[in-house]
Amino acid sequence: MRNGTLNQTLYQLAALITAVIIVHAAYVAIIRPNAEFIQEQQNQLQQADPDYVPERSVYIILRNVEQETCIILFLWALSIIGMKTVTTMRERALLDRTLIPLSEGISILPEDARNYSRPVQALPEKERDRLLPRALLAGLHRFQTTRNIQDVSTTIKDTCEAEADRLETELTIVRYIAWAIPSIGFLGTVRGIGTALGQAYQAVAGDIVGVTVSLGVAFNSTFVALVVSILLMLLLHQLQLLQDRLVLDTQNYCDDRLIRRLQVPDREHHA
Repeated sequence: MRNGTLNQTLYQLAALITAVIIVHAAYVAIIRPNAEFIQEQQNQLQQADPDYVPERSVYIILRNVEQETCIILFLWALSIIGMKTVTTMRERALLDRTLIPLSEGISILPEDARNYSRPVQALPEKERDRLLPRALLAGLHRFQTTRNIQDVSTTIKDTCEAEADRLETELTIVRYIAWAIPSIGFLGTVRGIGTALGQAYQAVAGDIVGVTVSLGVAFNSTFVALVVSILLMLLLHQLQLLQDRLVLDTQNYCDDRLIRRLQVPDREHHA
């Protein structure tokens, strides 16, 4: 588990650095040069014709530092969501396998619990650390120790709940990014409006180009941040749904293929 946490941290750091390099390179090489060229053309047309209405360009909408930051954070969050989605799908793949080989009608007695746990313990380490094998092993060991089926059910439920809490905690960074993106867009809005107010004297003199550009910064940063935030929240909720179903299906698997097969000898019941 400790190695898994370290690997996740390194992956997240590498994903952030990669997103910064790729997005910044795209801005320097493509987006900002095209935005400046289009903006210069629009300024000339606007000065020549006061009734000219500039066309909205994707390059101009995306060109500012706030939009660049939002896209970097979105790609970073997307990489984390992608990693956790792949991990969850690998966890789900175990639900299609028979980890405890039992013929129909065969029950597990407390003294047999160790034998039935061996196939699970024989799994590769990466698979053994996943939720389903951990829940099955915890249940079998509890049954061997307490010889009580209710204790087994409680142990498996606690294991699944602990996993659900862990998965919820690991999404904290993604939730922070989902909160930070609209905040960065709002900072762009404040910056653009502040710059526009500082150029009000030019608008009074009849030159509205500077004010128009500054207001464009304000509105474009908000627009990009909100669109990116909506997409990110959609993906985040889909991942949460996938993880919640994993925990629920794991509990159902343990109920159907383990707890229902457990049996305590009648003499122990009477005792």
